[in-house]
Amino acid sequence: MSTARSVVVLAAGMGTRMKSAHPKMLHPMLGRTLLGHVLFAADALAADDTLVVVGQAADQVTAHLDQIAPDARTVLQAEQRGTGHAVRTAMDAAPELSGTVVVLYGDTPLLRGETLEGLMSAHEASGAAATVLTAEVPDPTGLGRILRDHSGRVVGVVEQRDATPEQLAIKEINSGIYVFDAGLLRQMLSKLSTDNDQGEEYLTDVLGFLVEAGHPVHSFAADDALDTLGCNDRAQLAELRQIMQGRINTALMRSGVTMDDPATTWIDATVTVEPDVTIRPGVQLLGTTSVSTGAEVGPDSTLKDTVVGARAKVVRAHTDSATIGTAAQIGPFAYLRPGAAIGDTAKVGTYVEVKNSTLAEGSKVPHLSYVGDASIGAGANIGAGTIVANYDGVAKHHTEVGEAVFVGSNSVLVAPVTINDGSYVAAGSAINGEVPSNSLGVARGRQRNIEGWVERRRPGTKTAEAAERARQSE
Repeated sequence: MSTARSVVVLAAGMGTRMKSAHPKMLHPMLGRTLLGHVLFAADALAADDTLVVVGQAADQVTAHLDQIAPDARTVLQAEQRGTGHAVRTAMDAAPELSGTVVVLYGDTPLLRGETLEGLMSAHEASGAAATVLTAEVPDPTGLGRILRDHSGRVVGVVEQRDATPEQLAIKEINSGIYVFDAGLLRQMLSKLSTDNDQGEEYLTDVLGFLVEAGHPVHSFAADDALDTLGCNDRAQLAELRQIMQGRINTALMRSGVTMDDPATTWIDATVTVEPDVTIRPGVQLLGTTSVSTGAEVGPDSTLKDTVVGARAKVVRAHTDSATIGTAAQIGPFAYLRPGAAIGDTAKVGTYVEVKNSTLAEGSKVPHLSYVGDASIGAGANIGAGTIVANYDGVAKHHTEVGEAVFVGSNSVLVAPVTINDGSYVAAGSAINGEVPSNSLGVARGRQRNIEGWVERRRPGTKTAEAAERARQSE
């Protein structure tokens, strides 16, 4: 018969060493907050219940949980009196919890789901009262050491400040992550006291109580000690971010993605990249971005919440909440804003900005243009320097450019306006009325030349001298 599983995540601290107005657990790292990464790893356990202990800045943490883990329950630890007190607060708030309880910390973003699965499997197979996740580290300074008896059984944890010289030499450390039998955990939590230097209830004391009562306590060693690393300040946050960067990039390269320079490639954990994608140096892929097979991104590009189609090319571009079709070309130096939908084989070229607009298949906006709140038809060509004037100072208006339309350079399309299929707009026009199919729209003043103007109005200038030479050569 299956055993109920519950997860308790400790996230009540503010993290004063972060020197931030925001709680430590909510600091972002490659697509998720620290707490978000922990909850993602915990999903591997398929727990029946997840409790998150909140305390300082509880309103901020709770609001974040409503967005990323709406099924999680929050438990308020109004006064932070140690890890044992935090777990006891959670257990008191959920008296119905039974089976196994996994205790996690909200500031361990490198923890992986496969590590938790291994920990849980080892615990359930052994029948232990508790199983602690441990790791062998080269420098255990500042960390709790795992104590074992002569037969190798876990008998407790000793903190750095309380350890003897012999105990300080131990390399096996306590991660602070445990699986407990729920009933025995409740019993031992009731024995905790604050009779110590810190005046706090230590969860580690529960292990000692279980051993004293004759209940077996086992350990499970993490394959990668980096899984157990916590974050205390911004310097450590940067270190953890770099480790995760390496993990993400290595996994993608092994799945068939080419990266010219992994050290300058930053990809959120929430991004999807298919095999045979090529990523050039200086690329950031953020949020829900997805890149399809055969696409090439970079160099020097930032894509946020963007869909990139197969065989598309994005060069030195910035995109936000955009869609890029199959074999489309973006950049260099293009800016796709939210709502930009670039069709298959379409082109958005150098110094072009597109916002809330659709470019149909094969259409082109090659250079120096702004397209906002518009629909551009298949095969249309928007000449250099064209502006879609979509805003009248109060409201945004839509522009419709039909199939195979040719808009000449340096034109302004004053919305709302429609340029129908198979029509032309003369260069330099300011179009504020409909252009019918099979027509040329012209909206510009007639040119006139004033003879002798340079000699009369700009005498002595280089231009006047050139004009004089030209006149003499006639």
